[in-house]
Amino acid sequence: MTDEALVELYAYGNNSAFDVLLNRYEKSIHSYIFYIVRNQDLTEDIFQETFLKVIMTIKQGRYTDNGKFKAWITRIAHNLIIDNFRQERNENSISNDEVEVDLLNDMRLCESNIEDNMVQEQVYLDVKKLVKHLPDNQREVLEMRYYQDMSFKEIADVTGVSINTALGRMRYAILNMRRMAEEHHIELSFA
Repeated sequence: MTDEALVELYAYGNNSAFDVLLNRYEKSIHSYIFYIVRNQDLTEDIFQETFLKVIMTIKQGRYTDNGKFKAWITRIAHNLIIDNFRQERNENSISNDEVEVDLLNDMRLCESNIEDNMVQEQVYLDVKKLVKHLPDNQREVLEMRYYQDMSFKEIADVTGVSINTALGRMRYAILNMRRMAEEHHIELSFA
């Protein structure tokens, strides 16, 4: 089957169609990312983020069929690599000349106060409560990803499901947590 036919099948809910696409391009995209970043952990993160973006774009109906599916995935991976390098560069360079606020006298960069600690603790407690109310399969993936720092490939291997299914469960877990937070008027930010 062509890539475009598989994309269309996946868009209409056939998850095995995405598995075929993933198997078709997994090695080449993974190799492409590793060739540029030269770091296995970073490669895994960017690879997972690439396919998560692919899934979201297709599921939201924003993929345009132009007969160049592989080029499109490669472009997504490339853009994520560039974003990562930009972020690293920005994190590693601080100049007091580039900002209007004096970095040495900025309250936001100081240690948190008691009130901030209380707010942060409350947010963590609220998140734990929301996680407890997720369906078992979504909670399992979320806990493995965020609390055990496992990659989606590792999660898929441990749970015996495809990477696509693990990614989908994570997506639904986050969507469900957002929905529950809105329904119960829970604020999940520190600011």
